[in-house]
Amino acid sequence: MKEIIYIFIGGGMGSVTRYLTQIAVNERLSPALFPFPWGTFAVNIIGSLLIGFFYSFSERFNLSFELRLFLTVGFCGGFTTFSTLANDSLSLLKGGFYGIFTFYVFISILLGLLAVLAGGYLGEQFK
Repeated sequence: MKEIIYIFIGGGMGSVTRYLTQIAVNERLSPALFPFPWGTFAVNIIGSLLIGFFYSFSERFNLSFELRLFLTVGFCGGFTTFSTLANDSLSLLKGGFYGIFTFYVFISILLGLLAVLAGGYLGEQFK
């Protein structure tokens, strides 16, 4: 039960952080540029970097299981959003933005994987 509480708190914090980040990114980029889900893209790439970092850092410093759950399953799980990526992708398709759709899906997956690798590398650099 203790683990569930850590996940619950981390997930709530991650969700609120995602909401605020998406608003900030969308206010700065979306109106000025072509129809691209910048906010969702940003949180998913940042979240991928963070989860790579948290896993690597927690292994290196042997963080408690509960703290690992809080950071990864909770915070990163609440912060990132695959379902919104899927919904945004569908909206691009419905709007006839086929090229942007293809680019968005491809670059989200590619940069997400690279961000996890980079985060893992950064987590290993701490001594």
